[in-house]
Amino acid sequence: MLPATFKLCAAISYRHMRSMTGLKKNALVAIHHELNRLAGPGPSNWISQVRRRSSLLSTRVEEGGYSEEELSYLKQGEDALQKAISILSLQDGWNLETVAANGDRVLSKVLPDIGKVFKLEVMMEQHHDDLYRELVGNMERMGEWNPNVKHIKILQKIGQDTMVTHEVAAETPGNVVGPRDFVSVRCAKRRGSTCFLAGMSTQHAQMPEQRGVVRAENGPTCIVMKPCAEDPNKTQFTWLLSLDLKGWIPKTIINKVLSQTQVDFASHLRRRMAANVSTETAANVSTETAYAC
Repeated sequence: MLPATFKLCAAISYRHMRSMTGLKKNALVAIHHELNRLAGPGPSNWISQVRRRSSLLSTRVEEGGYSEEELSYLKQGEDALQKAISILSLQDGWNLETVAANGDRVLSKVLPDIGKVFKLEVMMEQHHDDLYRELVGNMERMGEWNPNVKHIKILQKIGQDTMVTHEVAAETPGNVVGPRDFVSVRCAKRRGSTCFLAGMSTQHAQMPEQRGVVRAENGPTCIVMKPCAEDPNKTQFTWLLSLDLKGWIPKTIINKVLSQTQVDFASHLRRRMAANVSTETAANVSTETAYAC
């Protein structure tokens, strides 16, 4: 069965057969079944991961309608998420960059083929669902509350979890780092009670490089939100940041800018969430008053 399965996979690699959705679906389903058989009663970790991915891809093909371009963005989003999770799972080798008075801290680590990555670790007072709704559901409104972002626009949505965005970053004070923009594929996922928002740089026909703005690159990046073990209404918030700002900027300045950007982001997000609560409270009071009248 296994040789036949991989012959089927080889067939779909030919360009003139890629449009044959049924053949592609059969190949993915066959792989999934074959992995089930190979795994036996106690599958190893890698078999479980591959089987999960093949099942996910099979489901997407069955749902159908994706173009080659859309499938490429889906894969990029999945890759960004997997790479980010892999980096965050590394326990050793992180160096402390800064600690805020409230305990927010930024760590860093140098990785082969990626360079220096930064990790923000904070505790948020809000429920992870509320944070997910703000950061994913209201993504295009981030420029309203985060002064480091001029605007974010969703260029294309692929399915429920993946999107391509264009983000314009604000200049730093003193224009130490000038205008930068990013075109990114973003993958938003929920796995149990944990929420993920991962991303990495990509290209999109609607947003070529803009005159007067440096096209920077990011990725893999990822925000992870999961309930605090001691209080499920609070959120353990982690943000992995990997950026190449391009241009001639000393590394010491880049390191300072990126770590400060993460600390500032946590402060801006807290204020935004507090403002949301105030707005909701005022709306509820107005509604109760109206009913009383």
